[in-house]
Amino acid sequence: MWMNRRRVWAVLGGLLLVGVSLQGCSPSQTALPDLPYTQIDGSQHKLSELKGQVTLINFWATSCTTCVKEMPSLVATHQLLHPKGLQTLAIAMQYDPPAYVMQFVESRKLPFTVAMDHTGELANAFGPVQLTPTTFVVNKKGQIVKQYIGEPDFKALQSLLNDLLAEPA
Repeated sequence: MWMNRRRVWAVLGGLLLVGVSLQGCSPSQTALPDLPYTQIDGSQHKLSELKGQVTLINFWATSCTTCVKEMPSLVATHQLLHPKGLQTLAIAMQYDPPAYVMQFVESRKLPFTVAMDHTGELANAFGPVQLTPTTFVVNKKGQIVKQYIGEPDFKALQSLLNDLLAEPA
């Protein structure tokens, strides 16, 4: 009985995520919060360091099937556009065990910056982020210009990123 309830909730959660992911929410160019974050290598940084660069910020979790599914497309987008200046920051959710995140990053050889949201402060500052994956597109002025809840249409996302990369700083 318990397993059946878990399956029902998993299916309902998946349906909700699919329904939500069909919409790309567009915040009206909200400023990027200026918070510190810790990369998985232990180095400390601030989100303000990303200003002047087009940045893709992805909140994800190793337990999120959609996050795992979209990760190869996120890697491909980063590899395609990083030479043009795209920065990618993947932020693992507070509830994600650090050892799982490290194993995921190492086994998939993620080519971009990965951080841990140890306190949940980052997720709260961005909305709060409650569903994963949630992806934010930040322009060179440090403004959030697009938000995706669920897996984005990567062709449209890459087009938007190319447009933003072509803009002057």
